[in-house]
Amino acid sequence: MWAFQGIKFTEVDFQKFPRSGGAVVAINHTGYLDFPFAGKPAYEAGRRKVRFMAKKEVFDNSKTGPLMRALRHIPVDREAGADAYRAAVDALKAGELVGVYPEATHSRSFELKGFKSGAARMAIEANVPIVPVVVWGAQQIWTKGLPKQLGRNKFRIVIGVCDPLDPVGPPDELTARLKESMQAMLLRLQDLYGPHPQGEP
Repeated sequence: MWAFQGIKFTEVDFQKFPRSGGAVVAINHTGYLDFPFAGKPAYEAGRRKVRFMAKKEVFDNSKTGPLMRALRHIPVDREAGADAYRAAVDALKAGELVGVYPEATHSRSFELKGFKSGAARMAIEANVPIVPVVVWGAQQIWTKGLPKQLGRNKFRIVIGVCDPLDPVGPPDELTARLKESMQAMLLRLQDLYGPHPQGEP
């Protein structure tokens, strides 16, 4: 699909992604295709795969549901999230990678929104690092409120991996460090990317 679209990738600090062991993979959320791009550093670190946490409605859909279940992603019921949290922690303790959106929803401004503490709490309970991954450019392909551009678009996507964060400190403090790390990488990727369309204020 990426070859058909003519997408050009710029990879930043992919060597920082751990080649073994469980980790929470925290990614920013600007569009519907952030997750496969955020999985690219993991795949290049020894063909590792990320189990992403996604809202239950995606699994209930007749088209996307079978694929999400086959890939062993984790459904999240926003009214009762305890089961998803436990499944994620169990996967982390088993040495798997679990993908999380700390913002919990799309950022229409394409900048970082407020972070929830779930990623930090999971990392602390499972005693695994958080690996922050930032994607920039995916919002051009498919995002909320704008037309899809799934054809041969030749867009450029830049992906950066931050230093892994040790699971220490209260969850709120770890969450603050996570956002600070991702904000610094986002600014770095935006500068590298150059002029780009702005999101909503």
